[in-house]
Amino acid sequence: MEYKRKLHDLLLTCAKQEASDLHIGVGYFPTLRIDGALVPLTQESIITPHDAEGLVTALLTDEQIPALAQNKEIDFSYAFEDKARFRCNAYFQRGFMAAALRLIPARVKTIEELNLPPILHDFAQLSQGFVLVVGPAGHGKSSTLAAILDEINHSRTDHIITVEDPIEYLFVQDKSIISQREVGTDTLEFSRALRSVLRQDPDVLMIGEMRDTQSIATSLTAAETGHVVFSTLHTNSAAQTVDRIIDSFPAEQQGQVASQLAATLVGIVSERLIPRVEGGRMPACEVMLANPAIRNLIRERKIYQIDLVIETNAQEGMITLNRSLADLVRRREISMEKAELYSLNPSELRILLEK
Repeated sequence: MEYKRKLHDLLLTCAKQEASDLHIGVGYFPTLRIDGALVPLTQESIITPHDAEGLVTALLTDEQIPALAQNKEIDFSYAFEDKARFRCNAYFQRGFMAAALRLIPARVKTIEELNLPPILHDFAQLSQGFVLVVGPAGHGKSSTLAAILDEINHSRTDHIITVEDPIEYLFVQDKSIISQREVGTDTLEFSRALRSVLRQDPDVLMIGEMRDTQSIATSLTAAETGHVVFSTLHTNSAAQTVDRIIDSFPAEQQGQVASQLAATLVGIVSERLIPRVEGGRMPACEVMLANPAIRNLIRERKIYQIDLVIETNAQEGMITLNRSLADLVRRREISMEKAELYSLNPSELRILLEK
């Protein structure tokens, strides 16, 4: 009971300080991540092996404790009373228990509240196709997808199915029916859930993360057969995302996958959350829309030319990451140093800002 109370104090501190993450591990203070920086809670004690085991075990259900012991890591969600939800990963390091907890805001924010490009509203109007939100871990992919899905929820009478590991945002049903399936709780395996999802009469699918060739293949098939499919990947740009999808298949299948992707892809949003001058973080986004030129490049496997098409089609709503960063610098939202740090081509960024 003592560790449960201690855990709840830490979770409350995390929520009050608007931290994105809480880290629990042996040999250091409980640590928050605030605006991208790690902040140790030095008023607390340094965590001992006994403390770590007590705090991590307090997070877990009776079924999850043996699963962690057997698998050495486990993903799950944790609801802290009615105050906050966390996406958690418990694991072992140097033989001791540890955990990383990501705070999930209680309310789904809108595209405007997240300071995302207005073109993202177009994705909420789709009747079929494939949309990907990509970027490093912890840079807002889940929040962006949630904003688009919730806009669909408030504007259309659709059946939205999510397959997540674990469930992050909880949606309140409005005009749509929303079925949220968590791996380990609502389905035994990610792959099994994906195999059966098309028999559940979906209009919109959200696949938490495309983690293997099977999830990519299922997503492409679903988009081909008249559904809207949203998912995420840990890639750094639109062009890299297209390469990753095609290269994840055996060589003899890559031509067919490229054709499927060219036919179904609607857009890719690559985002970074950049520390603001005034505190907090702002998204910088690359937006690629699959116009005929992009589809042709994917089909012909000329992926290296995609960046040029994005650069020259701003009037269609496409945005390069550097233009997004340059705009934030001009508006004094972020510093030049931070923009260069997150840019994939800092010299081009400097030229843009000199114009």
